[in-house]
Amino acid sequence: MKEDLEKTDVLIIGSGPAGYTAAIYAARADMKPVVIQGLQPGGQLTTTTDVDNYPGYKDGITGPEMMEDFKAQAERFGTDTRWGMVTKVDFSERPFKVEVDEKDTILAETVIIATGASAKWLGMEDEKRLNGYGVSACATCDGFFYKGKEVVVVGAGDTAAEEATYLAKMCTKVTMLVRRDKMRASKAMQHRVFNTENLEVLFNQNTKSINGEPGVVGVESVTAVNNITNEETVIPASGFFVAIGHKPNSDLFKGQLEMDDNGYLIIEPGTSKTKIPGVFAAGDIADHVYRQAVTSAGTGCMAALDAERFLADQE
Repeated sequence: MKEDLEKTDVLIIGSGPAGYTAAIYAARADMKPVVIQGLQPGGQLTTTTDVDNYPGYKDGITGPEMMEDFKAQAERFGTDTRWGMVTKVDFSERPFKVEVDEKDTILAETVIIATGASAKWLGMEDEKRLNGYGVSACATCDGFFYKGKEVVVVGAGDTAAEEATYLAKMCTKVTMLVRRDKMRASKAMQHRVFNTENLEVLFNQNTKSINGEPGVVGVESVTAVNNITNEETVIPASGFFVAIGHKPNSDLFKGQLEMDDNGYLIIEPGTSKTKIPGVFAAGDIADHVYRQAVTSAGTGCMAALDAERFLADQE
């Protein structure tokens, strides 16, 4: 039966900066990679309007355009890019079995996992309506666009505190909305927050609405409501940053690969290697610290080189 199934040396799951960079390197090494694009072809960057911090794009570029460039470059070297969703994997033996769309099975000598992580959102319609027009889940990605402006950050943990203090360096005012009566961030991070002059923390606050219209103006203000007194506050803001965490897209690999408590894949330090020889991880699926396009691309390169060396050792 195995003889009837499609075979490939390198199967890449995911099509963000990590996946496409892995494909570029694998294709140039004549490994004929197959990329399964996943539920969100191009990854998180397809939801980002302007990207100004990726080297080589001196005038900036939109996220979707940049990912089309990545894809075109990978395909120029012979990458087989396919629509589809990986629905099942079996890493118990090589070649690995990878099921696509619950019907097609591919046998892969190596697998590079680049499924990324998804930002957690509040679940408001305004978030979707104004995403890319003032609503963001990454201050280090988009903060520059709000230099000299007022912004709102939602969250209470270390990520929210870090993003708020980062934004405070370039924005005239940052307002943090915290749902409870205290922050969850570490004492050190709270100390930084409370000692930042242009950063104000409002406790017991829920976001009622993000006000503005998609287009040139975008977000204009945020309406918060005190969850104890029901008092509403309208906060002038040009940016609304959601900093309540990320969820790695790793459910597919539970029970087969090692993960930390939050679901990020565990790799051998300094490599892209998982505990299973021949299975590699790149990008945000294994990175809860940096989560940048450029770092994801770097680990995609590492994964392709690791896969190439692994296959060479098998010969």
